[in-house]
Amino acid sequence: MSFFDLVGDIVDTIAENPVTSLAIGIATVATGGAALAFAGPIAATVGATGLLGAASTGTAISTLSGAALANASLAALGGGAVAAGGGGIAAGTMVVGATGATLGASVAGGVAAVTSNA
Repeated sequence: MSFFDLVGDIVDTIAENPVTSLAIGIATVATGGAALAFAGPIAATVGATGLLGAASTGTAISTLSGAALANASLAALGGGAVAAGGGGIAAGTMVVGATGATLGASVAGGVAAVTSNA
């Protein structure tokens, strides 16, 4: 199957199911927007668990608190501090937002698939 066949199939599916497609789109934007709006607290929660290792200063992220925890966590998710060659806080924020949007699209698509066959 070529890329253009895939695009044609997607366009046909959207044309055949406009309400479902709109619902999936709305869920994707809503969850992505919520994840983007709450990127700091989401990243801080992940960082507090110890999953992100150390900040660019060498301090364990899980030992930080407040804004330092949120910023170090976002920078770690973004590939490290800008000064160290990573994407920094901005890239980390985009990672959290994109992950939220992907999760929303996946869940909405799954729900749409299950309910359309019921």
